[in-house]
Amino acid sequence: MARRDLFLWVWRGLGAALAVGALELAADFGETPLSLIPFVTSIALVLGMPEAEPAQPRALIGGHLVSCLVGFAILWLVGPSQPAAALGVGLALVAMRLTGTMHPPAGINPLLIVLEHLSPVFILAPVAIGAVLLAAFAFAWHRCVSDTPWPKRWL
Repeated sequence: MARRDLFLWVWRGLGAALAVGALELAADFGETPLSLIPFVTSIALVLGMPEAEPAQPRALIGGHLVSCLVGFAILWLVGPSQPAAALGVGLALVAMRLTGTMHPPAGINPLLIVLEHLSPVFILAPVAIGAVLLAAFAFAWHRCVSDTPWPKRWL
């Protein structure tokens, strides 16, 4: 690995560590278990591979929202069970593909919603707020610290 590449990855790793730290603080403040906040893999994608299509804001925010809607639909129509959670994950992938919001880390949302029988408030906090804050953090991080322009486009 070239020295420049190593330096870039160290900065991306530092950004990810700071973002996860902020996520932990938000979880404590909101009294939400960190295991129910679906953003660690999103952080890794948006900061580690900012050029990737699934790392763009439309996919980040839209993918999390779409997958939550699928999760709640499955929960309401089928009820909480492991097969229902699996169905939710599969349908969320299809829905994200159809809406142009493919963000693979968001696939965890239906699983959490169905197995934990989460309240619809979950789509607002932590999901919508968290996704927007992560996009804002990534924008600031890549503009101020990284030499990688992000995003390629907002929508």
